[in-house]
Amino acid sequence: MKTNKLVVATFAALVSISSYAQTVDEIVDKHVAAMGGLDKIKGVNTLVIERTLSVQNMEIPNKTTVMVGKALRTESSVMGNSMVQVVDGTTGWMIRPAMMGGTGDPEDMPAEMVKQQVGQLDPFGALVNYKEKGHKVELIGKEKVEKADAYHLKVTTKDGQTMDEFIDANTYMLTKLKTNVQGQDGEITFSDYKEVDGIKFANTMEMTSQMGALTFVTNKVTVNGKVDESIFKKPAK
Repeated sequence: MKTNKLVVATFAALVSISSYAQTVDEIVDKHVAAMGGLDKIKGVNTLVIERTLSVQNMEIPNKTTVMVGKALRTESSVMGNSMVQVVDGTTGWMIRPAMMGGTGDPEDMPAEMVKQQVGQLDPFGALVNYKEKGHKVELIGKEKVEKADAYHLKVTTKDGQTMDEFIDANTYMLTKLKTNVQGQDGEITFSDYKEVDGIKFANTMEMTSQMGALTFVTNKVTVNGKVDESIFKKPAK
């Protein structure tokens, strides 16, 4: 009798584990489909996103240019001063005005900063094709995000970085991301999704960290537009 109970318990545990794994993949698959589908996402080679950043009562124009998987350039204008961050492959450079602790000239980006920026070369997130990328995803459970049910997924990237992603249980879109950048915990909420060329992008992103609150509002998204690759090369001083 005890043997039968043990068999039943073992079988139940195996079924539970199997269902758990299927649940993770089901959530991820529905998330990718809600974004526009894997074929659409794989067809994106370049992205140019123009946003307005609101911080401390200032409106700062921000432009991000991405060659998916290859290079990234983010540029802003702060009180007439240009701020640029570029990651090209596994190296990076930046321009910081004096008010940001820089000289206004191009300088190499610290390795740790490059490591944090590299993830943005994958603009659609770690969940898309996570197995092929070598990432691991764990379902923590269901939680409330802005009073709506969301699936809490813990993502561990192949290089050991972790993040918590919250997928809306109704729309299957990403609503919140929690991560740690350079030793500081940060949180980003995503809302007001709009479709561009069959792919959905968050129109509003609100970031909170130890440095304060930032709000990004998207003004324009260009998919697969022509990009001059020279903008990623570090200029001479």
